[in-house]
Amino acid sequence: MTTTPRDQPTPDPPGTLKLVAFDMDGTLVDVRSSWAAVHDHFHESNEEALEAFMQDRIDDEEFVRRDLALWHRHKPDICQRDLEEILARVPLMPGAKELFQALRDRNIRTAIVSGGLDALALRLGRELGVDVCLANGFHQGEGGTLLKGRIDVPVKRKEEVLRALQRRLSITPEETASVGNSEIDVGLFRASRVGIAFLPEDDIVRQAASHVVEVKDLTEILRYLPLDGPRAGRPLRRGRGRP
Repeated sequence: MTTTPRDQPTPDPPGTLKLVAFDMDGTLVDVRSSWAAVHDHFHESNEEALEAFMQDRIDDEEFVRRDLALWHRHKPDICQRDLEEILARVPLMPGAKELFQALRDRNIRTAIVSGGLDALALRLGRELGVDVCLANGFHQGEGGTLLKGRIDVPVKRKEEVLRALQRRLSITPEETASVGNSEIDVGLFRASRVGIAFLPEDDIVRQAASHVVEVKDLTEILRYLPLDGPRAGRPLRRGRGRP
């Protein structure tokens, strides 16, 4: 059969939005940190390790090792299922379900790029229909027992993780928007056409963003996304992905 020009698919114009990448903690969920949510469950605090990490005195692996050591004080056999049960109580940010439905309706792919816990990211993947969930977790032993950290998203190198995902999906920064709330999300903004600071923690993230949302309602970001024009390509298979 001869194919006429009108039978050919119309290519998306340059800059059509195809991907929105989200931070998780403080952005998609209404807690400052998924790690801190587990610490709070055990009435612990990791402030000392957090300060050392932010000052570059320890790396991601050591940061996670210290966190796990705190949990082992209370539950030496802590396992992935324990994390899932603790994090099941973490509330979604208002407007999350409506936002993701709106993006799905336009066939815009979505990703979580988070230094938080994958137990929570995977839960959000199921509840919100997120296409790719990139977060950190643990190597596990028998019965899911947590052994040592597994760093898939180095906290201070989110830009590299997002760019690797873009290459994998054949999506450019011009076709990407990102949403985050803290200084460590500035890298996501650099790899995106649009960077939205949602309930920003400080002026650093405000100044790095192209738009700022100060209202606790994720649907507010829709007004800043370039949603006009042809719809994007087919959605990805749901679930956890790697760059």
